[in-house]
Formats: sequence, structure tokens, C-alpha cells
Amino acid sequence: MEQRTLGRTGRQVSAVGQGCWQIGEGWGDVAEDDALGVLNAAIDSGVTFLDTADAYGDGRSEQLVGRVLSTRNDVDVFVATKMGRRADPFVPEAFTMGAFRGWLDRSRTNLGVDTIDLVQLHCPPGPVYDDDRVFDDLDTLVDEGVVAAYGVSVETVDEALRAIARPHLASVQIIVNVFRRKPLEQVLPAAAAAGVGIVARVPLASGLLSGGYDESTTFDDDDHRTFNRGGEMFDVGETFSGVPFDVGVRAARQVAALTPAGATTAQLALRWVIDQPGVTAVIPGARSADQARGNAAAAALPPLDSERLGALEGIYERAVREHVHHRW
Repeated sequence: MEQRTLGRTGRQVSAVGQGCWQIGEGWGDVAEDDALGVLNAAIDSGVTFLDTADAYGDGRSEQLVGRVLSTRNDVDVFVATKMGRRADPFVPEAFTMGAFRGWLDRSRTNLGVDTIDLVQLHCPPGPVYDDDRVFDDLDTLVDEGVVAAYGVSVETVDEALRAIARPHLASVQIIVNVFRRKPLEQVLPAAAAAGVGIVARVPLASGLLSGGYDESTTFDDDDHRTFNRGGEMFDVGETFSGVPFDVGVRAARQVAALTPAGATTAQLALRWVIDQPGVTAVIPGARSADQARGNAAAAALPPLDSERLGALEGIYERAVREHVHHRW
């Protein structure tokens, strides 16, 4: 697996990481054995970057990652987590040093580590990006060894650019996929110029870009693809990348027609993200060990040819752009 430097952390991580939202909650039931199987299969496939959050299953995802870390001394695994979404109320004033210490102590216990490799503010309220005190507190936590580095997970291009301007920020996590191309215009070049890593999340548009859905596909009641289609629980851009389901299904059929021989449509979509200049790692999720292995294998595909790249851009411009480009 190709290794890349994750921004100002200075650490090497795999080009394909493992997103750990699915094994926490929000994607239907994932049994504990299946979740542990996902993590071990990913690591066995060359993945060295795991991305979780304290809010995924109210700590379940972190705890599962911690269990795997305790048994995988054979591999140097870089673990990123997130904090902030457990704040109640979820307001800028909740982002205090006292809250940070409490959230991080809980995450360190869940993960079984003294120092967290990377903590990311978890799509915080807008004013947080402009609050010097917040970033001073994060610098203090680095100095104390509570975390080795910090970044942000963002919803919008504007938030990403404001975060990149912070001098000690290590990374930005943002949605980048065949259906969400706006970050390519400014965010990726700005991050590269600043030495900030880019972690690309939701790379398969909540599964749309696996090519396996049709207009009749349904999801469990406890799956965000059922309960968040209108943004009822969190930003609607996190569900199907903000693309209306029927629109996404039709566009995904066109994407699937471009799949190279011997590859899957999901691997095509992941390879597209890997190839984008400025992207450090892409973090697809998985509900099974086979999915994790298939995602990791995308790193072994050759870069996409110009004909496919042009066709993918055309699908976006014709079918998707009007629904997402102006919003995020």
C-alpha cells in the first residue's frame, strides 16, 4: 500500500484508510465480530490509518478500534479520532479547554492510548474556526502530549479554507468524491501549499458510487440513509453527499459503465479520489471484511486514464453539479 505524509503530523499513512463510522452506528446493525473483522481485514490489506470519532456509537467505534490496537503490535497504525459532536448544546461556547480534556480523556481510555495521534474538531459550529482561544487550547494539548496533532473535519469549502489558515493545523477532513468536486478548486491546492493533509471522507457517496443501488433500494430505520435524507439529524451533505437519491442512482449507473475490467465501481470511485493532487488519504467505510479488502485494493489500480476522467467530469456537470456545488 502506498504511504503518504499526513500534513504537519509528519507521519506516514496509507493512501486508503479505514473509516469507522459504520462500525459505531448510523448504518444499520453491524455485529461486534463483523466490526472487528472489518478492522483486521483492513490492516491485513495494508491499511495503516483508522479514522473514528467519540460520537460514533457514543464511543463504541473507538472501543472497537482500541481492542484491535491492543492485539496488532505487528503494525504501526495511525489513529485519528474526533471530538465535539457530543456537546449538548452543540454551540461554539461548548468548545472549552475543560470540555476538550474531558472528551479526550474518554477517547484515550476507549482507544487504550496515552497520546492520540490526531484529534479533529468534528464539524464544529462556524464561529469556532475564528476563535483563537480554541486553537491556543489545542496547541496546549499538543504541548502536554495529550494529542500529537490536531485537525478539523469540515462541511464546507469556506470552513476548510479558514482552518487551513491556522499555522499549526495538521489536517482537514472534507467530503471529496466523484459527486463532490468543489474542494478540487481551492481547498486541495491551498492545503498542499500550506503543508496541510487532506483526508477525503464519504468517498462512495454513502454507497451510491458502489453502483449497487436502484430506485427501489431501501435501508434500515437506524441507517442515516433513511433518517437523514433531509438533514434531520446532521448536515444533509453527509448522506448521499447531498445528492437526491434518485438523481444519484441514475448518475451512478453512468459511473458504473466506466468501470475498468477486473475492478469494481467502488474501486473506480476510490481510485479517482486517490489520484486527486493534495489528497493524503481516502477513508471509505465498510460493514464487512470483504468490503474492507475490496476498498484497500483500490490503491493497487493504475491511475485512471484521461478518457475516464473526462467522462466522470461530464457526469458530474450534467447530472450532479446543480444539486451540490453551490451548497458546500
